Amino acid sequence: MNNFDKNKDNSPEFLEDSQVSFDSLEKLEVETYVFRLYIAHNNFKSIQAVKNIKSLCEEYLKGRYELEIIDIYDNPERLEKEQIFAVPTLIKELPPPLQRLIGDMTDKEKVKNCLSI
Repeated sequence: MNNFDKNKDNSPEFLEDSQVSFDSLEKLEVETYVFRLYIAHNNFKSIQAVKNIKSLCEEYLKGRYELEIIDIYDNPERLEKEQIFAVPTLIKELPPPLQRLIGDMTDKEKVKNCLSI
């Protein structure tokens, strides 16, 4: 090994850059998913959607997701803002790209694939 190789491996700059790279990789692995689920009060499909999405998130994203459940009867102003035309509607805000899933959410594999989980 020549002197150049010895100095490169032990230099503080090299070690510092390595730590930054490692920290960046660690953050990528724990990416947080952000969901908003629009439901209609005690509607059967809405209740099923809540159960299914919570179950899916706990199974595949435990500790790495945020799920906001919005009842359209309690928050009608959000319908226009988010352009919600049917319920249940699930919006995956993060990570990009933004995705919407409308209607039946009983098939976990389909939901998982649609949302890139």
